[in-house]
Amino acid sequence: MDRRKFIESGVLGLGALALGEHTSLAQGAASNRSSAKPEDWTLVADNTKDGVRSLIVRPSPKVCPSQLDLDINVKDRTIKGFHFTGGCPGNAQGLAKLATGMTVSEVVTRLRGVLCGRRGTSCPDQLARVLESLQW
Repeated sequence: MDRRKFIESGVLGLGALALGEHTSLAQGAASNRSSAKPEDWTLVADNTKDGVRSLIVRPSPKVCPSQLDLDINVKDRTIKGFHFTGGCPGNAQGLAKLATGMTVSEVVTRLRGVLCGRRGTSCPDQLARVLESLQW
């Protein structure tokens, strides 16, 4: 679902609530959580050079960014840096500053399962899913 349709569905959902139709946002989030799959993202490139593993990933279409560029220090398994293309620039930059220098396992532990509305995933969750799937 593209961003505009997502926003419209959220607005329509709020309108239904105002009209007295009973829907549970928590139930919607729970059902989407179970439908989100690790294969929602696609690996485009995976190269290692000078001790740095560089990945290019296309995140799930459920999130706003169109690409994730990720660099990981192979020796100590820490995030060297990453960049989301598209999406909310301030949130992406903040997330990158917080995660840079953290170990892969720490980032996965902290970010796995973070949801954005009723999408069943989020930018942080997509990052965690990619990191979780890496074969070391």
